[in-house]
Amino acid sequence: MEITFAGKRALVTGAGKGIGRATVLALARCGAEVTAVTRTQADLDSLVRECPSVTPVCVDLADWDATEAALKDVGPVDLLVNNAACAMLQPFLEVTAEQFDMSFNINVKAALHVAQVVARGMKERGGGGSIVNISSQASQCALRDHAVYCATKGALDMLTKVMALELGPYQIRVNSVNPTVVMTEMGKIGWSDPNKASAMTSRIPLGKFAEVEDVVNSILFLLSDKSAMTNGVLLPVDGGFLAC
Repeated sequence: MEITFAGKRALVTGAGKGIGRATVLALARCGAEVTAVTRTQADLDSLVRECPSVTPVCVDLADWDATEAALKDVGPVDLLVNNAACAMLQPFLEVTAEQFDMSFNINVKAALHVAQVVARGMKERGGGGSIVNISSQASQCALRDHAVYCATKGALDMLTKVMALELGPYQIRVNSVNPTVVMTEMGKIGWSDPNKASAMTSRIPLGKFAEVEDVVNSILFLLSDKSAMTNGVLLPVDGGFLAC
């Protein structure tokens, strides 16, 4: 199944590393004009060196006004991937107000805000477009020390459904991808201990974590016309974890 985004403009947040960076590169290979958004200039610089066609935007999405200013001149966007996120893990009884606010600001409020900016433009141009929010299996399954992270991803899932409901009449589709642990560079560091990893992989029927390309392929499918009748879906990329 060939997917092409020739003539399409895409915006990806959290584009500096991991899933976001791989998504930018995959979209560019499929012919899209891609705007890459992240808060770390060094990551953007290296991304542009790797893929010179990318348009870089450096902004902290936790800052509502700065985000508004940074995105106002981006131009028309047909495809949005809300990937930016943070994961501050702590036992429930040790969660602080600062950790709670930062997690919700990035994982939920920033996704809502960026989607507002993009969807308004889609609507003004007559409708049509696709938005993919990057959620997690943690939205639907309790994980130790993940109280706030689980809560943010649960909120993002419901935000996805409401966006699908309200934007659908404008032919704007909204879906989410919900991965298990993904073997990004950060994932490899956090889950390289076989004992720690086995506690999770033993609960996954396929017996392994996801690779970055597993997630990227799902994102591309949901962005593409191959999923033209798919809207409001939470797509697990988890080897069967949530099914069991």
